[in-house]
Amino acid sequence: VQLVESGGGLVQSGGSLRLSCTASGFSGDGIGWFRQAPGKEREGVAYISISTNMVHYADSVQGRFTISWDGAKDTVFLQMNNLQSEDTALYYCGADPSFFRMAEGGVKRVGIWGLGTSVTVSS
Repeated sequence: VQLVESGGGLVQSGGSLRLSCTASGFSGDGIGWFRQAPGKEREGVAYISISTNMVHYADSVQGRFTISWDGAKDTVFLQMNNLQSEDTALYYCGADPSFFRMAEGGVKRVGIWGLGTSVTVSS
């Protein structure tokens, strides 16, 4: 299994970015986005069930970020709107065979990680 992220960059406060993660060889159900800001622990951002499209968002991004899955491309997207300085972080794609286990356990349940893509929001 290989997860490859792209789409990060530098954006002004209030701007938007769309992250992509292509999942090669993954046959499980849970896939999502996590982030790690400098000096902080990695945290969950948004997860999606590949089989049901059920989604879960962290409170901090609810209403601003949208996660989606394109089965034809084996790619999960994270549309990020109204970005704020506190969204600055390295964003990782993570996967687990179970969406519910990922939603309940977050970072500690994820066994497959990408290398990350950097998002910087300037104020």
